[in-house]
Amino acid sequence: MSASTNKRVVLAVTGGIAAYKSPDVVRRLRERGFEVRAVMTRAAREFVTPLTLQAVSGNPVHTALLDENAEAAMGHIELARWADTVLIAPATADCLAKLAHGIADDLLSTLCLATTAPLMAAPAMNQQMWEAPATRANVALLRERGVEFLGPGEGSQACGEVGPGRMLEPVDIANRVASRYNQDRLGGLSVMVTAGATREALDPVRFITNYSSGKMGYAVAAAAAEASAQVTLVSGPTALDGPFGVERVFVNSAREMFDAVMGRIRDNDIFVAAAAVSDYAPKKYADQKIKKDEDTMTLALVRTPDILAEVAALDDGPFTVGFAAETHDVERYARGKLSNKALDMIAANHVGIPGTGFGSDDNALSVYWAGGAEELELAPKTQLARQLIGILADRYREKHPAQDT
Repeated sequence: MSASTNKRVVLAVTGGIAAYKSPDVVRRLRERGFEVRAVMTRAAREFVTPLTLQAVSGNPVHTALLDENAEAAMGHIELARWADTVLIAPATADCLAKLAHGIADDLLSTLCLATTAPLMAAPAMNQQMWEAPATRANVALLRERGVEFLGPGEGSQACGEVGPGRMLEPVDIANRVASRYNQDRLGGLSVMVTAGATREALDPVRFITNYSSGKMGYAVAAAAAEASAQVTLVSGPTALDGPFGVERVFVNSAREMFDAVMGRIRDNDIFVAAAAVSDYAPKKYADQKIKKDEDTMTLALVRTPDILAEVAALDDGPFTVGFAAETHDVERYARGKLSNKALDMIAANHVGIPGTGFGSDDNALSVYWAGGAEELELAPKTQLARQLIGILADRYREKHPAQDT
């Protein structure tokens, strides 16, 4: 039986061209065991008809704030109490502005104020509107209040422009909603995740680093939080927004990351080392900018602390998961790292494949543990992270059956 069986979603449809995808969102949600009721704004009805959404949902569609067929003519209260999740797809800039500022002048905005159910929004708008300071401020405010944003994606838009603002595909939206009901897999546990690259300073203006964006580690931290873990994210420099409900600790160098991890690791049940930590750092730091005096320069480097090995070697330490980015012989090197560092699990990816790995939104992983393996096919990193957390939870409970609930 699906984890989402008997769960109820109110799908709120606003007036954007992406509304044509809303019937497919309903269909995908129902495939995953959800009961769906649709709410439409007046503008949404210019793009798709209530009859279409009624046909695919099997339920009447709600369009009026004061519904004479509802209990005491207050349909928004009925829907607010009925919903386990309120999903806005598409969510226009106008809709986000109303939510951010508490405006309640139609059924959709009033419903969102009246419900205690989690709110999820799949933005869809022109890329300039998405990047506008007012929209960014509204999104930041809504995130602080716990609204979960699904996307937007990037690509060509109906207006002919290219950039961020596309609504995610219906199957991706449905998967993200369904993932909410895989919660409590890590309930009662504390998880530490490292993410991003480290920077090893040469002088006041230069440093050694790598291509890691931190996207995979941030996705893992978010997925662990969704699974009800208490999550600490130790992050190298990045422009990424912090996952909701996750404590972030910022560091720069490998030594700083080592100190941050080792100072907190005893409070954690699980450690996921997703950061791309520099293996070497300059032996000497120049207090002043190094001048271009010669045609060549010799740079002396020293090893940085091996954070993953140190954590794995702790007596009664946490369940430890490593990452391995390999250019060839992925399984051989990953299993070697699994064994040599006495890890509980390792997730490996083949770097250098176009569209995957560092900086990309997509990836594929090979997950290994003693006596087992699982292949996670190419998918958005957010989706991969949820799959990885599912495997991790199973392996953790297998190792600690007394804690299984």
